[in-house]
Amino acid sequence: MPSPRLTLALDEGLIAAPVLLIGPPADLDLSDLPGPVAAWQDRQPDHDDLAARAVEMREGIDGPAATAVVFVPRERAAARDRIARAARACPDLLIDGQKTDGIDALLKECRGKGEVGAVISKAHGKIFAFRPDLALWPVTEPRPGPEGWLTAATSFSADGVDPASRLLADSLPPLAGRAVDLGAGWGYLARRVLEAGPDVTGCDLVEADRGSLDCARVNVTDPRAAFHWADATRWQPEGRIDHVVTNPPFHRGRQGDPGLGRAFIAAAGAMLAPRGTLWLVANRHLPYEQALGAAFAQVEERGDSPSFKLFRATRPRRAR
Repeated sequence: MPSPRLTLALDEGLIAAPVLLIGPPADLDLSDLPGPVAAWQDRQPDHDDLAARAVEMREGIDGPAATAVVFVPRERAAARDRIARAARACPDLLIDGQKTDGIDALLKECRGKGEVGAVISKAHGKIFAFRPDLALWPVTEPRPGPEGWLTAATSFSADGVDPASRLLADSLPPLAGRAVDLGAGWGYLARRVLEAGPDVTGCDLVEADRGSLDCARVNVTDPRAAFHWADATRWQPEGRIDHVVTNPPFHRGRQGDPGLGRAFIAAAGAMLAPRGTLWLVANRHLPYEQALGAAFAQVEERGDSPSFKLFRATRPRRAR
């Protein structure tokens, strides 16, 4: 997909080769960028989609670059962390983001952290040149939260246990057989499942955010756990699954997208054994009932939380 802001930055002579793209969307049009172009992406499936386009993928935000373009994520702490890491690899940065992802507030912050050059406004967002100084934010390393769980800046609920996940974990009976935590984050649900279920034979943690999954490897040390950096809607297990537990995401950037949760439900239905069970928690306003009914022959809502809905869904239609 063409980026009008990136095109204008090219026209203004703000981009020199080699170029390092930090967190670019998978469908970004790279045809006009001066080569060579490398990219770093901590999200699946964007990483694999870019690699499939023969883009050189970096394991870290490092390596030679004349220009580093930072694409701003939704999370403010993650955006600052990306900029701080990019500054260590390249002195000349371009910061690109949508208004809905907080680019205006970030621009204001950057004015106090270094020299801001040209600012280009286009397509409900901004791109600006930035040369940081020594007062830039420090790189954010994973840190233990109030209850000792290790989280990363990119993690969902990085400041502590999400109340919906806690509600689901507290409501689960001891499980048996093979379990999957779809959208495992930093491992809270999976560890609770393993701690409460001596008859769980294995638990697959499937998470698209690499930083969160790295934290999960520290938080979940049970040898029955297996870790997969993958998009939960694309990942396929070997063999059928007995239980899926999930607190699915419902945002793309700052925009709500219940379609993500519906895709998680469809993926769960496809991987479960004929007698398998989906355990799902969701914010009460999210319309998942129709998707659950399409994927499962039996759906029951449990609990009486004013904020969240708990579902137990059985008899997956595809498995039957």
